[in-house]
Amino acid sequence: MERTDATNGRKDAPHKLRDFRTDSRMLVLVGLAIPVGVVSAFVAKGLLWLIAEITNLVFFQRFGAALPPLEGHHLGSWIIAAPVAGALIIGLMARYGSEKIRGHGIPEALEAILLGQSVIEPKVALLKPISSAISIGTGGPFGAEGPIIMTGGAVGSLIAQLFHLTAAERKTLLVAGAAGGMAAVFSTPIAATLLAVELLLFEWRPRSFIPVAVASMVATLLRVPLLGAGPIFPVHPHAALGATIILCAVLIGLLAGFGSGLLTVLVYFCEDIFLKLPIHWMWWPALGAIFVGLGGWFDPRVLGVGYYLIDGLLQGHILGAAVVSLLLLKAIVWSVSLGSGTSGGVLAPLLIIGGALGAFVGQWLPVGDPGLWAMVAMAGMMGGTMRSPLTGMFFMLELTADYNALPALLCGSVAALAVTVLLMRRSILTEKLARRGQHIAREYSVDLFELMRVGDVMSRHFTMLAATTTLPQYCSRLASRDPVVCSRHGTLLADEAGELVGIITRGDVVRAGDRAHDETLTVLEAGQSELIVTYPDETLYDAIAKLLRNDIGRLPVVDRSAPKKAVGYLGRGDILGARQRYHREEDVRERGATMRSAARQLPFADRAGRPTPNEPTFLRR
Repeated sequence: MERTDATNGRKDAPHKLRDFRTDSRMLVLVGLAIPVGVVSAFVAKGLLWLIAEITNLVFFQRFGAALPPLEGHHLGSWIIAAPVAGALIIGLMARYGSEKIRGHGIPEALEAILLGQSVIEPKVALLKPISSAISIGTGGPFGAEGPIIMTGGAVGSLIAQLFHLTAAERKTLLVAGAAGGMAAVFSTPIAATLLAVELLLFEWRPRSFIPVAVASMVATLLRVPLLGAGPIFPVHPHAALGATIILCAVLIGLLAGFGSGLLTVLVYFCEDIFLKLPIHWMWWPALGAIFVGLGGWFDPRVLGVGYYLIDGLLQGHILGAAVVSLLLLKAIVWSVSLGSGTSGGVLAPLLIIGGALGAFVGQWLPVGDPGLWAMVAMAGMMGGTMRSPLTGMFFMLELTADYNALPALLCGSVAALAVTVLLMRRSILTEKLARRGQHIAREYSVDLFELMRVGDVMSRHFTMLAATTTLPQYCSRLASRDPVVCSRHGTLLADEAGELVGIITRGDVVRAGDRAHDETLTVLEAGQSELIVTYPDETLYDAIAKLLRNDIGRLPVVDRSAPKKAVGYLGRGDILGARQRYHREEDVRERGATMRSAARQLPFADRAGRPTPNEPTFLRR
């Protein structure tokens, strides 16, 4: 029997329960998150440098570490061929290097977390940034954030693989690397941490949240000497916002939500077309790049990263026909290119498309200015498309340092989220995984089993059989379908004083084999006398952990102050009853609170809502 402290009464046990299950292992992860953040910052610097060098070399036939606007390119009509050449190289790299470099990076990171035990191959960490730099540097309409999230995640995963860690701990470092890379590119540590929580971690726990935040801050601090201080798109702060502006922000957010849905549909419509082509997928990026080149021929602004466009939209400098052209062409070439399976990111294009939408609509609104509405639409487009409203809100806040715009950003991102979750089953990120036969639930809540105690669900009507009963007698009662013995798969065993000494299950009877007819064999000898027990005040989560660790299906429930006094029985059916209560609270609509519904919530009540006595039934031979 599990040892207990007899002086530890039932009233003292709840005080030992903690809000979080985090232990000192978190400090190990924090220590490892620091080098992850350092490496992620240098990887971000290297990726941005490589993109700039390739862009300058391809479009201006020069070397340069600064990203130039592409309107003054030197290619003429050859601008159509530049994206095609880059896409051909990426197709070869994907086919003969690693197919995992295809796409924008975040779904691949999700897949590694959920299905790959947070293990990413070293060659992916090398090929992903190179392929993305080639794609963007030759005119691909992408941003660097998706690739850096995947590359930073690969760095975190590789560092984690050097140490003796669990899959959950590797996940933390993978996400820490991804967040560190994003923070280094945009100088947005808060948004990077929130993106990790809303999109990558699938939990809210200090053991993962704190290391991820540490990596983000380390990468942000290193960004200053490597890339410069933030914010990278500063704007003149707006005045305090009134009610009319807030209502307009909701309108902009709703439009951004519908725009998010249309973009997602367009991307996967293009992907479906490519899937029907009778050629190998290696050639798809090159075909998609033809449309990218044509779009760049009409308007070179749609090519490349386009960070200067984000700045122009936030400043209100892009208006009229220019913003319409940018909105339509960027959406088309980005959707076609992403649907073709090339390598690139989604975040910067979403900001440009959202900003163009906000600036266009903002010209007709009676309050605010196009720059403000571009900012709100960017937050809405990001929050709605990626289903990450907090990330979208704080991302724009950190990019611009316009803290007075926070209420409008909140309204815009939440309104966009409301549209997309009601109209679309999945986001642009999870749709790709769904097409591979995987499903991700994005709703997080407190674990029901963490909230409930064993005493809330255990059965207080249970049978205790005399330990001296012979096994044939017990088998006879089972064979006769005695409802007292057959009501459960296990029967508790008691000595002459009524104290708990063991348990016997039907599995024990089967394992007894031929000895089931031995009149000298008692149920205690055939069953288990070394008991694993639980307590009424123990959380259901801990009790289930005991079941799983010991590969058993039921637990005697004993009093902490009297370890041999059985007070209940916990089986699988009782645990399912807890889930039934949860579904009742979620689905059953009631006009108001009643005494009957209150009685059903009593911790020690039967299924009819009546309090039950704490007395077992004793069976003698």
